[in-house]
This record gives sequence, C-alpha cells and structure tokens, in this order.
Amino acid sequence: MSAVPAIRAAALVSLGLVAASAFALSLSDLSNADASGGLKAALEKGSTLAVAKLGAENGFLNNEKVRIQLPKILEQARPLLQMTGKGQKLDELVVQMNHAAEAAVPMAKPLLLDAVKSMSITDAKNILTGGETSVTDFFRDKTSAKLAVQFLPIVKKVTDRSKLSTQYNSTMALAPTMGLIQEDQKTVEGYVTKRALDGLYTMIGEEEKAIRADPLGAGSKLIGKVFGAMK
Repeated sequence: MSAVPAIRAAALVSLGLVAASAFALSLSDLSNADASGGLKAALEKGSTLAVAKLGAENGFLNNEKVRIQLPKILEQARPLLQMTGKGQKLDELVVQMNHAAEAAVPMAKPLLLDAVKSMSITDAKNILTGGETSVTDFFRDKTSAKLAVQFLPIVKKVTDRSKLSTQYNSTMALAPTMGLIQEDQKTVEGYVTKRALDGLYTMIGEEEKAIRADPLGAGSKLIGKVFGAMK
C-alpha cells in the first residue's frame, strides 16, 4: 500500500472512532449544563405539545386515553336514567365534561413552563435517571395543586350548562352515603378537574415516551444528545 492511501485509510479510521465515541456518550459523560438544558428543552416541547393537543377542539372527547367518562355512580345509574328518558342527558353531560376539560387545559401552559424554568440540576438528574413516569411525577408535584384551583371555576362554568350536572351536585350534597363516594366525585366540576389534570399528565408522559424513543427526531441537537445518551 502506498503512503497516500495508507494516510487516507488512517484518517477514515480516526474519523470513525471519533464518530463512534460521539454516539457512545453515557449520562455520566454529559455536563450538568447539557443535562439540564437538554431536559428543559424536552420538557418545554413535550408540555407545549400536550397542552396544544388537549386544548384543541374535541381534544379530550376524541382521545380514548384521556376521554372523561361519567362518574361511577352515574354510570351505574345509567339503565334507570335511560328508562326515565334521561339517556340523552347523560350523553350530553359526557360531551360537556370533556369540553370543560378542553377549555381549562390551555391555562396550564404558563405554570408548566415556569416549573421547567425553575428546575434544579438535581431535578434534572433525577428525571433523566428515573423511570418512565419521572417527568409526569415532576410536573404533578410542581403544578397539580395550583392547576386544580385554576381549572375548577372554568370547568364549573361549562358543566353548569347541563341540568343533569346541577341535579347530580344537589343529590350528592344530600346523599346519606357520602362517605362511600370518592372525594373527587362529590361534584361534577371536582370530578372533571381531577380527570383533566390526569389527562394532561398522561399526555405529557406520552410526549416524553416519544422523545425517549426517537431523541434525534425531537428537532433539537441538545435533546438528541441528552436522551441519546440514555439509550
């Protein structure tokens, strides 16, 4: 082999080794700045997409993963209510509940983004090394209490349009078996608020899974670098 081809071959081998090492990064190889920055970019992207999908028309109603069904006690009473001509009212209530959640969810975006901005290095490392629900757990811990307060009046404004909702609330207020009813099912608005939050965190989790599965497809070199190191 002449000198020139030999030099070219050596150069190609060197480039191959550099490329291999770049794709063989592990989480321990990342700087705190990269780990934190990549994760923040991913969470901003995921939470924004989740809010956009759920806040769109029929965002809850047409999504089987987050569609809000009737409170258990109403579902159990469905046969009787259908016999008394209220079956259509039940269907209307389901639509109203899902539209109520849809109306409330856009309010979550500022709080979710604030949570991301305030994330510490420790938070970032815990999420990156945590399980599949680590992002959901982070957002739920940081935002659920405040979002419940913000969601409730918006949800109530929509669900109050249904007479069945008002009747349900009145009945639950007088029910002697109140202790047997779950706390979040004592009012329709409380029930929908809880399910809206559950749906929001579920969709954020779905977006996280998509980024973990294809980090390079997330559209950010830093996201690809950080989540690629976890594969």
